[in-house]
Amino acid sequence: MAPYESDDMTTASEVDEPRSRRRRAARYVVPVTVMGVAAATIGLVPAIADSGDPDLPEITAAQLIEKIAQSDVERLSGTVKITTDLGLPDLGGLESSLASGATEPGEGGSSADPSAKLTELASGTHTLRVATDGPDRQKLSLLENAAEYSLIHNGKDVWGYDSASNAVYHGTVDESAADREQQPPATPEDFAEEALKAVDDTTSVTVDGTARVAGRDAYKLVVKPRQSGSTVGAISIAVDHKTGMPLKFTLTPASGGAAVVDVGFTKVSFDRPAASTFDFTPPKGAEVTEDGELDHGREHSGKPENAPKSQEDLAKGLDGLKMLGEGWNSVATFDTGGEGGLPTGEAGGDLGGFLGSLGDQVKGEFGTGTVFSTRLVNALITEDGKVYVGAVTKDALVKAADAGK
Repeated sequence: MAPYESDDMTTASEVDEPRSRRRRAARYVVPVTVMGVAAATIGLVPAIADSGDPDLPEITAAQLIEKIAQSDVERLSGTVKITTDLGLPDLGGLESSLASGATEPGEGGSSADPSAKLTELASGTHTLRVATDGPDRQKLSLLENAAEYSLIHNGKDVWGYDSASNAVYHGTVDESAADREQQPPATPEDFAEEALKAVDDTTSVTVDGTARVAGRDAYKLVVKPRQSGSTVGAISIAVDHKTGMPLKFTLTPASGGAAVVDVGFTKVSFDRPAASTFDFTPPKGAEVTEDGELDHGREHSGKPENAPKSQEDLAKGLDGLKMLGEGWNSVATFDTGGEGGLPTGEAGGDLGGFLGSLGDQVKGEFGTGTVFSTRLVNALITEDGKVYVGAVTKDALVKAADAGK
């Protein structure tokens, strides 16, 4: 089946209405503390090798986007493989030290806290089992060596269980629609929706043939930036022929090489999972930590001397968040309120030398600053405390900082 592109490309805004109307059955409801990198990488999006080229009816890109928008899958179970390669610098034992410090007894931490546990998905390859039965019952299990971590949502209860330490996390969720929209992306559908929001006249969208994913026939939708300067090379979404649900999501960088995010179902069933799948009772002897206790521990945990004096100080800067540029070259900028920027170089002592080794010093009309890079997202922190972040190249960040001066 040859690739083809729609001449009448439906934009993301045109399909927002049907998308917002449909029920988001496969959303994993987790506490709002699961943010940041974990939120961005916990997609149950699929990474399966194609095994065949099914002969399906031709479909335009606009029709396929509409098919995704109208998908209404409420029940499924399956196995997901996720590989994430952001190209983060090797911090040696620092990451593990920080992680262990977050779960020290007496500091309000728990190894079952999803806000910490799910950050593991930010790098490496992981296998997950997933199940959902409508908007009120979901389960995600992260399979580890001789252990398993499970995150279960059943009604208003959210349970996290780490079998390795026999630790349990318990929280509740508000069932209001507003709170649901604050939950992080957690399915192929979620990732596809986010990608399709970028569809405008700066985007190329094509249907690039068909594939077999987890034993199901699927179309391949390919989204690419038309602009130069973006770190995104292409996004490929395998869309189930029958249900319209995304079965595979792969994001490759403009720099080439392995995918930054490659997530996919190796097995999937759209039958209703057994009700017992979502039942959970803390095992005998397990240490149960309530979400409120975790919040208390985080609030009173030690902070570096150079950190913002309070969360309110940081929030003031984020309240001034602005967007520069358009399309795939959009850059977010805000002022941290911290003059002097990061303590890089000799003036910052050992910490400055360490931070300087992770970033590149740059100069422009804005002044001087440091760019911290991954294979997808780059961030520029200037000497006067301003931050510029985007899925754009280092040169594009410097131009944005000059333009926003």
